[in-house]
Amino acid sequence: MAVRKFKPVTPGQRNKVISAFDEITCTTPEKSLLEPLRKTGGRNNSGKMTMRYIGGGHKKMYRVIDFLRNKDKYTATVKTIEYDPNRSARIALVVYEDGEKRYIIAPKGIKVGQVIASGSGVAPEIGNTLPLSEIPLGTDVHNIELIPGQGAAMARSAGCYAQLTAREGNHAILRLPSGETRMVLVSCRATVGVVSNPDHNLESHGKAGRKRWLGRRPRVRGVVMNPVDHPMGGGEGRASGGHPRSRKGLPAKGYKTRNPKKTTKKFIIERRSK
Repeated sequence: MAVRKFKPVTPGQRNKVISAFDEITCTTPEKSLLEPLRKTGGRNNSGKMTMRYIGGGHKKMYRVIDFLRNKDKYTATVKTIEYDPNRSARIALVVYEDGEKRYIIAPKGIKVGQVIASGSGVAPEIGNTLPLSEIPLGTDVHNIELIPGQGAAMARSAGCYAQLTAREGNHAILRLPSGETRMVLVSCRATVGVVSNPDHNLESHGKAGRKRWLGRRPRVRGVVMNPVDHPMGGGEGRASGGHPRSRKGLPAKGYKTRNPKKTTKKFIIERRSK
């Protein structure tokens, strides 16, 4: 897992830093696990633009990822580690003993030929999925369920992990990547290890065109808009724009947007660090 820096031969390569793709073993995805992915251009079903700055981008197919890891009777062997254009982490193609193939989020350090398993009574080794009640305290985990049987919801992007710090009754206490400490039912499953591609945050596009390949159009600051388009727009000359806020007038930079009546509030022990 390393990054590759370029010599400034051209302006676009001056600040370009990309992944070295050392860990990838296969460039052709498994055809049976692909689904078409249509582009929306930020429009809804009636053609109205509901998300700005979306459009273009390279054509891609969706890789069906197994976030449930519910095939407990069989062990699986890692066949390939692949690039996924839909997420920052790498994915691994695993083949079960009965011949079924599935994609999983590849943990850091997983190797081709490694045997992984899921379910109760499984050893807490990298790549194995088991209930939080059976994972040793202090272990780094990812792909954590919030509701038993729902599938992984937390710590799924590149380099992410949560630490299992304690258990109290029916709940496990996890320290999440954001710094938040919260309780999760011990019957929820998690995968042991850290998500692959931890150097993703070191990457730099180097040029605007690389952003366009990802389907992202130029984003315009609210300060340079007109008053009809943004609360921070307008003014004579280069006006600062006043209090930072969103296009709909919601304050930014320190204003708490979480609903205080949310039912899951009781599970959060400590809010995320600023």
